[in-house]
Amino acid sequence: MTQFQALLVSEQTDGSFAPHVVTREIAELPEGEVLIRVQYSSLNYKDALSASGNRGVTKQYPHTPGIDAAGIVEASSVSEFVVGDEVLVTGYDLGMNTSGGFAQYIRVPAAWLLKRPQGLSLRESMLLGTAGLTAALCVAKLEQAGLTPDAGPVLVTGATGGVGSIAVALLASLGYQVAAATGKPEQAEFLQRLGASQVVSRSSLEQGTDKSLLKPQWAAAVDTVGGDILFNVVKALQYGGSVACCGLTAGVAFNANVLPFILRGVNVLGVDSVELPLVVKASMWDKLSLQWKLGNLEALAHEVTLAQLPAAIEQMLAAQAAGRVLVKLD
Repeated sequence: MTQFQALLVSEQTDGSFAPHVVTREIAELPEGEVLIRVQYSSLNYKDALSASGNRGVTKQYPHTPGIDAAGIVEASSVSEFVVGDEVLVTGYDLGMNTSGGFAQYIRVPAAWLLKRPQGLSLRESMLLGTAGLTAALCVAKLEQAGLTPDAGPVLVTGATGGVGSIAVALLASLGYQVAAATGKPEQAEFLQRLGASQVVSRSSLEQGTDKSLLKPQWAAAVDTVGGDILFNVVKALQYGGSVACCGLTAGVAFNANVLPFILRGVNVLGVDSVELPLVVKASMWDKLSLQWKLGNLEALAHEVTLAQLPAAIEQMLAAQAAGRVLVKLD
């Protein structure tokens, strides 16, 4: 097979950007040691930004987004991977400026690839995807900073999003008391099914930006939104608490002061899953496939085809999505 289907985002004559399913040639793919027949991908917020023409994510168009991909090796020029190997790739430049996982084929450097963890199917790996990897990294950083289930409630902001929903489910499965913050009160039942013991309104987290400190409430937090909500969370951490910061949907800046840090000894822990060394990614994927494996992954997601993907992207950009979006390519 030399042709395949892909989602291609192109700039229109009016300056807008639109995704369409097109037929492409394998010869058009970028150089790389390994050619992969993609079976599953997933939709992340970064993909939606790329599909909307965000030049901070993707510099040149036409372009195929998709920062996640799981599939089967079709050709390889390196000994580490052979035809038939089941592999996955998340992050690095895939889907940003390198043709991504919203296509039936990708070609990538071997240094980006991991063999499928034994405890996960290809489908399960993409039910998690970058969102699951990021959520796990957040929880791991909080635990490295000393968090234990008996410390008190753990807040998750943006809890209906991809990272947030998996963070809620993962924390609950590990025995934590989880408070899920959302601006979508209609999704309270969804969050409770994932394990949240408390649902917090986003508006309540937006109050108090003019105050230097807030009443301590949270033993720790996973923040997926950034902006002033992040610093309000910092101001409401219990003594010695930490927040793992991994998102920016509420903005990249916030007004800060030193009081929470020098009076309560709190920590802001940055989390990146894109350029993370492959060995660290591998260890976290192993954890997600074994001792941290979630039993309710299907409850987190709904599945779409390439043809249905543009509508799912619009829904995500309009902040109407909940949970994970699994993209079936095969």
